[in-house]
Amino acid sequence: MTARRPKVVIVGAGFGGLTAAQSLARAPVDVTIIDRHNFHYFQPLLYQVATAALSPADIAWPIRSILRRQKNATVLLADVTGIDAQARIVQAGPLSVPYDYLVVATGATHSYFGHPEWASVAPGLKQIEDATVIRRKILLAFEHAELTDDADEQRRLLTFVVVGGGPTGVEMAGAIAEVAHHALPSEFRRIDPHSARVILIEAGPRLLPAFPEDLAAYAQKSLERMGVEVRTNARVTDCTETGVDLEESRIAAGTVIWAAGVVASPAAEWLGAEHDRAERVKVDVHLKVPGRPEIFVIGDTASVVDAEGKTVPGIAPAAKQMGRYVADVIAAAVGNGTEPGPFRYRHQGDLATVGRKAAVVKLDSLHLTGFIGWLFWGIAHVYFLIGLRNRAVVAFTWLWNYLTYQRGARLITDGPAEQNTARDEKARPLPTSVEVSRGADREQRRSGRADWR
Repeated sequence: MTARRPKVVIVGAGFGGLTAAQSLARAPVDVTIIDRHNFHYFQPLLYQVATAALSPADIAWPIRSILRRQKNATVLLADVTGIDAQARIVQAGPLSVPYDYLVVATGATHSYFGHPEWASVAPGLKQIEDATVIRRKILLAFEHAELTDDADEQRRLLTFVVVGGGPTGVEMAGAIAEVAHHALPSEFRRIDPHSARVILIEAGPRLLPAFPEDLAAYAQKSLERMGVEVRTNARVTDCTETGVDLEESRIAAGTVIWAAGVVASPAAEWLGAEHDRAERVKVDVHLKVPGRPEIFVIGDTASVVDAEGKTVPGIAPAAKQMGRYVADVIAAAVGNGTEPGPFRYRHQGDLATVGRKAAVVKLDSLHLTGFIGWLFWGIAHVYFLIGLRNRAVVAFTWLWNYLTYQRGARLITDGPAEQNTARDEKARPLPTSVEVSRGADREQRRSGRADWR
């Protein structure tokens, strides 16, 4: 009789979870990876989906396809609702999945700092679904502005507020400005997209607090040259359908996008583990839950201080390093090998794109800006995409967008019918979703692209 192989269950197929699964390909274990989606996506480029530069399929891949050649891996499409650490069981929908080792890599979602009601009017950007919702809001803002003769309402609809001055906020604000100033001006007749206001709000004293001051200053100047209004030391006190309130003023806006904070998944609650203020599970230097050596928590779900005393940031390279490390620890345990030393995070640099021909890059003591920084940022992101097809499509799409100033994924999809109470008898009727889709399809065929969803 053969001995039973240890069972490793990985919850979450993000950067950390997928890397852990792939790193266990040669280990004598059976791996089960559970995710609520059937795809893995490249989160750093979600903002490009949200601003119609890329289609969702350009940055996402089916998990089963990625792991199809890994014979010891099983993929389950299910929503995890709880973990019984005593019985060593993960509850995933109707299934009870037993484990010998558990890797929790369930990521994070948006944090509204005690105001969950803001989520309905100020969507964040963590999932593919978030990106398509934001894309819809941005494109509909221009469409609805085209329908009204009320100048004040036009100004409100063409005002876009991005809350949060980190990399996501900076990239989103720059991309919206490019859409308004380059992609759309020749396509509307009753409004001037050039008149759109893009406002970036940051509660702290400067943008990109994780970057050196010289790069943060360059990013702000670049955004301002693009027409983005940057407001620092500005704290949002309320978000509504019609705009945002600051401590001393109000901004009437048609679209508000949240990029100001994150909170971890309910993993700490599932495990009954200690957590920090962002609900990230506090783990030891081996990424294990204290008192539960068979349970590992990685990525955005974990609060990690490595062996050198460094606080590990919640970014993709860190999650991938954690995934590989946990796989090494498990492989050593099942193979009676020597467990690796404490986890050490190796920071590989910071990158953020500001807009067309502008980016900031920090690689140790090397700082890159402008076109060189933008080119480095583009090459790095193409390199880390999964699959030759996606790399080729994204690279070609970026080249096409750069040469033509166009955005080919401008489909208005997914969402309830909009109520257009502002229009009068002089305004043209709002196109139906079918007409919009047909028009977008014709544009896609002319550009040789399609938005496969």
